[in-house]
Amino acid sequence: HTHLNPVGAFRRLSKNSVWVWAGYMGVLAGFLILSFYGVVGGWTLAYVVKSLTATVTHFDSPREAGLFFNVFISNSVEVIIYQFLFMAICLGIVIKGVHAGIEKACKILMPTLVVMLVILMARVLVLEGAMEGVAFYLSPDFSKITPRVILVALGQAFFSLSLGMGCMITYGSYLSAQDNLTSSTILVVLFDTIIALLMGMVIFPAVFAMDLRPTEGPSLVFSVLPSVFAMMPMGEVVSIIFFILLTIAAITSGISLLEVVVAYFVDDRGWPRRKAVIVATLAIFLFGVPSGFSFGIMADARLFEMTFFDHVDNIASNYFLPIGGMLTALFIGWIWGVKEAKREIEKNQTRFYWVNQWGLLIRYASPLAVALIFINKLFF
Repeated sequence: HTHLNPVGAFRRLSKNSVWVWAGYMGVLAGFLILSFYGVVGGWTLAYVVKSLTATVTHFDSPREAGLFFNVFISNSVEVIIYQFLFMAICLGIVIKGVHAGIEKACKILMPTLVVMLVILMARVLVLEGAMEGVAFYLSPDFSKITPRVILVALGQAFFSLSLGMGCMITYGSYLSAQDNLTSSTILVVLFDTIIALLMGMVIFPAVFAMDLRPTEGPSLVFSVLPSVFAMMPMGEVVSIIFFILLTIAAITSGISLLEVVVAYFVDDRGWPRRKAVIVATLAIFLFGVPSGFSFGIMADARLFEMTFFDHVDNIASNYFLPIGGMLTALFIGWIWGVKEAKREIEKNQTRFYWVNQWGLLIRYASPLAVALIFINKLFF
């Protein structure tokens, strides 16, 4: 509606300047997330190189792969170099602008990601024992669902869909009146879910096919899968494809996060795009350096038993994103108004058939659900 970044959008639509802080929170969330996400992106980039040189395709067990990964992330110099390279790739794309940079890159990267993912899944699913992994993956254990699990899942959903961090507001500001918001929204959620499910259909069947169990959590990708690939026919090729795929996914997320911060400086501060991209990238990289050190020279620097990396991740993913989403829902539902939002959505002769149901969700259900989860986490 405003064709502005999160800060500018909230400021223009609100007579009460307090709401502009919801926009600032969105920009800050993008900044914080990319600061540690750049480190993880650097890991994926490093494993592409290590796969191409067959460095990570010779392990006899997950223990060996895990030890190699721990040695790698404890090498602070190497980690920072790959973090810098990852951020440099994001800078190179975003500095070209939305259409010549981000849009052009995504038109190439996203189809490549999907094709590679389908090829990888087809290869993994024919392995003996793979169906056991499929059964494990698709059979939920509802007894494991607790308020803490829901909070983390909510943070993951917000992270995956780029909600509460200003990405959707920023990208939305570039849409024309001819774009259909309802179909765009449905497609974003649909394809995001499909890609996530497909990735799971690669990882878990592969792990079970090699008679291993997924007990490593997030580090499974780097500490277990390399040993899986080593035992798999054509494992070297599969490893290369897999880590290229991960890097592509990381880059597409990285440029989205960077654009949020860049848009703020361009719109609100009037900076030239080139200056905004360079300054934002450099600031995010420097702030992310302690996250890169968190597994090496700063591994013992802990507060409440959490490293710098853990704290930034926890604050941004489990607090800023849900709170930002809750504030956005409250703002649209009660301040700007459902009627105004409906008018914007239906600009291009689009019919918003679920506006009444959506109005109830945006005004009551969504804010209340997030609030209850936080109350439970803080006091129970």
